[in-house]
Amino acid sequence: MFGLCDCNNFYVSAERVFRPDLAKRPVMVLSNNDGCVISRSNEVKKLGIKMGEPFFKVQELVKRHDITVFSSNYELYADMSNRVMSILSEFSPETEIYSIDECFLDFSGMQLFNLKEYGTKIVKTVEQNSGIPVCLGIAPTKTLAKLSNHFAKKHPAYNRVCLMDSDTKIEKALQLTEIGDVWGIGKRYATKLKKIKVQTAYDFTQLPKEWVRKNMSVVGERLWRELQGESCLPLETVQQPKKQICTSRSFGQPVTELSCLLAAVADYASRCAYKLRQQKSCACSLMVFISTNWFNNKLPQYHNSKIITLPVPSSSTIEIINSARTALELIYRPGFQYKKAGVIITEITDADTIQGNMFHQIDNVKHNNLMKTIDNLNNSFGNNTVKVAAVSGQYEMQRNKLSPRYTTRIQDVIKVKNF
Repeated sequence: MFGLCDCNNFYVSAERVFRPDLAKRPVMVLSNNDGCVISRSNEVKKLGIKMGEPFFKVQELVKRHDITVFSSNYELYADMSNRVMSILSEFSPETEIYSIDECFLDFSGMQLFNLKEYGTKIVKTVEQNSGIPVCLGIAPTKTLAKLSNHFAKKHPAYNRVCLMDSDTKIEKALQLTEIGDVWGIGKRYATKLKKIKVQTAYDFTQLPKEWVRKNMSVVGERLWRELQGESCLPLETVQQPKKQICTSRSFGQPVTELSCLLAAVADYASRCAYKLRQQKSCACSLMVFISTNWFNNKLPQYHNSKIITLPVPSSSTIEIINSARTALELIYRPGFQYKKAGVIITEITDADTIQGNMFHQIDNVKHNNLMKTIDNLNNSFGNNTVKVAAVSGQYEMQRNKLSPRYTTRIQDVIKVKNF
């Protein structure tokens, strides 16, 4: 049996942990540059505000219903996520952190447990110890656990824990689930399946295996088997190295100067380099892109990108920044108001299998030792305690409604006053 634990309205819930006065009030969290709505409390959902709705379109509703609005506080959310995942790891021998607010749990060998009671204990413990409300779905496969979690969130009668432990329960759930809501069925496949009158997950399981294999490949067949209770997707307890790494941001205000773009790209390249070192990988090449605001038709538009191949695969912040800045200088054009820039590591290799270059003059040993020292200092004293001088400039995101970083900055720790 597998469990999927999902945090409810996670970003909103993380903000509410430190603002108990907002427990029953409408709250929402915005995306980068306070652009779109990306997390909504149940009260906001009832007002009809949709996920991804541009903030400027709902400002009248915000005023009318006194909605509390927050900018994205990623440091806080990451720390609260770590707390939740740490608690969940105490209830299962193996877990798979699927996303910042979702975690699969392995309940193999727990046949003698009352999984409904055990699941209820998990849900209560997570909320009591972290303040984050969660829902839990339990089923024989990961796909069914995901489906079970959906029912736990949607129907209050389950009391946040849905257990699918019989063929009857599974069949009923499949009949009540639209095919487009199944984990792993994208829009393209959903459209294709509806054309042959497959409306629900149950309809999908009634298709011949041969048809599924022919029209939806091995991945589709695996999903078909999972929905019928045959476990085909094991827990991924070891995180796989990323095949591509991207860091990009939209600017709070339009950027015109090359110097500001250089600083922004240097920052993004530095973040990519750190991620490479975290997974013990190196970049063989990288791409830099810049773009104006396509939604402003009154301004001249321009976008471009450039790929640079590194002479030797590297995870050195210095080398990757230098290559990224070189790429930017080749594509920058004056006279435009740039809205977004980014760095993408397009080709990644294992750090232990690097092909050298006899003409490369950089001392990799010294660079590696320097990067280790910088990472250790930043891990001990906070991000950007030590950084390359190129990472400076006015290009920060617009976050006018940012809450304090209660758990990661000593200055923002809540102070209790004795009256």
